[in-house]
Amino acid sequence: MALAQENVLIPDVGLRVKALESLLAEKGAIDPKSLDLLVEAFETRIGPKNGAKVIAKAWVDPEYKKWLMKDGTAAIKSLGYSGVQGENMVVIENTPTVHNVVVCTLCSCYPWPTLGLPPIWFKSAPYRARVVIEPRAVLREFGLEIADDVEVRVWDSTAELRYLVMPMRPAGTENFNEAQLAELVTRDSMIGTGLALAPGK
Repeated sequence: MALAQENVLIPDVGLRVKALESLLAEKGAIDPKSLDLLVEAFETRIGPKNGAKVIAKAWVDPEYKKWLMKDGTAAIKSLGYSGVQGENMVVIENTPTVHNVVVCTLCSCYPWPTLGLPPIWFKSAPYRARVVIEPRAVLREFGLEIADDVEVRVWDSTAELRYLVMPMRPAGTENFNEAQLAELVTRDSMIGTGLALAPGK
């Protein structure tokens, strides 16, 4: 099943989740307000914005970048982003000759403190199986065409080790500050299924 086709199933999954949530709330098993606060935390405070700040700092601070590449866990923790699912972080850098993409072939190991909740497709069997075998084809389905002279490396996360991709800094951002740069870093660019946004996009 192509990833694009699989996305058609998402609304149905969303309806089932909503129905289950309503049933659990009706039985008193969960508090909808608490659940909303938890989701909001992962989407805004514990989500991809954290990872974007890490990448932006590395783009403007050579010493921090050196530390980040040597000891991702400590460098990320120094910005306050650590915790469960964020232990043992390794940062891998995209370059003009190498493009990195992350997967978890066994389950869905994912760096929650820096990227928030994993997208549905990251946990799907088609993505987990195919990105290892035919990464260029899978990236093409995400709208990302990798040139033939660029090597594609696939990194397999585990419960003991999680990866974060440092996308290339977009051209035309020489005068951008950290906050402006962070706005260009997307969740997908830190997984490797996308690129950082060009200025003005």
